[in-house]
Order: sequence, then structure tokens, then C-alpha cells
Amino acid sequence: MKKICVLIGALLLNGNVWAIDGVSAEIGSGDKTNMARIGAQWDWQKKWFTEGNWLVTGYWEASAGRWNGQNSAGSNHNITDIGFTPVFRLQQKNLSGLAPYLEAGIGVHLISDIHINADRRFSTAFQFGDHLGAGLRFGDRKQFDLGYRFQHLSNGSIKHPNPGINFSQIRLAYHF
Repeated sequence: MKKICVLIGALLLNGNVWAIDGVSAEIGSGDKTNMARIGAQWDWQKKWFTEGNWLVTGYWEASAGRWNGQNSAGSNHNITDIGFTPVFRLQQKNLSGLAPYLEAGIGVHLISDIHINADRRFSTAFQFGDHLGAGLRFGDRKQFDLGYRFQHLSNGSIKHPNPGINFSQIRLAYHF
């Protein structure tokens, strides 16, 4: 699986070939589980509420990641996570210095296994993923993006049990 993630990462870094507007990496933890994820972003060309110093825009995000869960006996279990999420972003138009933002997204995820540890069993491989985030864009072209996300994944009660899982994440992105 590590080789697949490296291959996907190498392909995503060549943004011009795939018309990708940005790439990201995030790490996080929660509920006795650590996670790492890479992603690609495609900016929406649409902007709303542009009269003031802030505007609303968004992007599509495709991601691939790995969760590592630890049970009470100390053994590990890994899950691969593939996701696709539309993200709305309220961002400052600041053209120089730091540009803060808030964002929210709701998307879909497919996980490779329904057991992350002995304490947590999902009933479906299909999961909804929603997040709230805040961060700063910076750099001479605002090409860097450092943010925090709180993410919740669950199957939306389409089948029980539906324990869900929460992650606190740090995300670094680069915009082409």
C-alpha cells in the first residue's frame, strides 16, 4: 500500500498534466487512530459575495490515506481511505501578507476494512466525511496553505452500528 500512495503522490505533484490546482498532505489523530492523507484540489472558478474584503469560493478535493488503529491489546490495524469532497471556503481577499480562511465540506469516503481496532467496527465501507477547518494562505502568490480541520466520518445511519470516527488534522497544501 505504501508503494501505491507514493505513486499517487508522484502523479499528483505533476499538477499540469492533470490540470490540478493544488496538492495537500494532512496528518491527524482521534479515537485511538492515527491517519495520514494526500490529496489533490481543483478550484471552482465561481466566487460569491465578492463586494467586501471576503469572498466565498470552493474546490473539489480527492484524497487517499491510511489509518492506523491500535486496540487495547496494543496490536495495530490499518485501513486505506479514498475520498471525494466538495469544499466551500470563506476567505479573505488580502493580496499581501496572510489571508485567513474558514471552510466546510461534506463528501464521501470508501474504507478498505470495517474494523479499525477491537473497540471500533463500522457496518459499511461507505462513509460520509464532513469537516470544519480554519487556516492561513501565505506566500508571494498565496501558494501555501496551513490549516486545522476537525473531521467526522460515519455512514449517516444507513446501517447500524454507526460508531463514526473523529479526527483532528493539520493540513499543508501547495497551490500551483
